[in-house]
Amino acid sequence: MRVLLPLEPLDQTTRQTTADGAPAVEVLSAEKVFANGARGLAPIDLSIADGEFLTLIGPSGCGKSTLLKLIANLIEPSDGRLLWWRGDFAQVGQEGRRLAFVFQEPTLMPWARVEANVRLPLEFGNMPRATADPKVAEAIARVGLSKFNRHFPRQLSGGMKMRVSIARALVTDPNLLLMDEPFGALDEFTRNKLDDDLVNLSWERKLTTVFVTHSIYEAVFLSTRIIVMAANPGRIFRTMTIDQPQPRDQGFRDSPKFAVYCRELSTWLAEASLQSAGGGVS
Repeated sequence: MRVLLPLEPLDQTTRQTTADGAPAVEVLSAEKVFANGARGLAPIDLSIADGEFLTLIGPSGCGKSTLLKLIANLIEPSDGRLLWWRGDFAQVGQEGRRLAFVFQEPTLMPWARVEANVRLPLEFGNMPRATADPKVAEAIARVGLSKFNRHFPRQLSGGMKMRVSIARALVTDPNLLLMDEPFGALDEFTRNKLDDDLVNLSWERKLTTVFVTHSIYEAVFLSTRIIVMAANPGRIFRTMTIDQPQPRDQGFRDSPKFAVYCRELSTWLAEASLQSAGGGVS
């Protein structure tokens, strides 16, 4: 018999980081229709609590990346609206309301050393070098690359390049971190190590994180909440709360509860895929 997990509230430790403030993001009946007429997203209603780790997962073409781009304000909804900390996007960038985006590819400048790549967003903000350099060094150290700060991207492995990309996001001291399948091209060992680092980083900095992945195991390990999406058009299909303490380690991956969550999420994804037959928009 299939075991169904109850959709329980966040654990008490997580509640302490989310109960006092406004939601980091509110998606209010936002939908997306592209110029060619393709309906990428049906109206979506979603509240992302301050301090939670929310993962979007679903079959290809279900609108995960589209929803993430709406949250990043990289594209605008065709109808509905979004709020960031109960205001419009104009306030994003203020103290306590900073946003950073990590893409699928590291997108590093090949001619620049690690430290220059990480410093780039601070230069865009006209931060003086004397102020920026300690922040750059701290961000590089946080991802374990201090010994490689003078290396060029061509001298780094795929996992190290992604660490540089994460450091570049962290150097701005973001409160909201958006990540679009950042570890999808990496081997399993490297991916698990980066997942370990990310879950600790997110918890230590009390980041609000929205993460897109195709990996069931990654979603369960990282998340406080998982949104399963379906396509035609993209929409929220089911929601799963991972009611386990943060931060997590290999012990959680090896636990019976982890296996149960993964089995149930796999079943939901199969159901979402059946409902999505015919394609959609990524």
